[in-house]
Amino acid sequence: MRVTLYTTLGCHLCEDALNLLRDLQATHPEFTIHQVEISESELLLALYGVRIPVVATGHREGDLGWPFTQADLVRFLLN
Repeated sequence: MRVTLYTTLGCHLCEDALNLLRDLQATHPEFTIHQVEISESELLLALYGVRIPVVATGHREGDLGWPFTQADLVRFLLN
């Protein structure tokens, strides 16, 4: 499953989110993490600029915006 992390350079919360995703990926190697830099798109800035980090997948509607915990990620990605 492809997991998209919307992020931007210098975002320490985005680094925290990436670490949570990597920890989850260690037990779920079927996850691939794809980081998307929002500053390269006006649309992405408008959608996620004040919400990053944001996690999304192609298999469900909606997304998961910060703040979230490891348990929140598990619920979002595995349910």
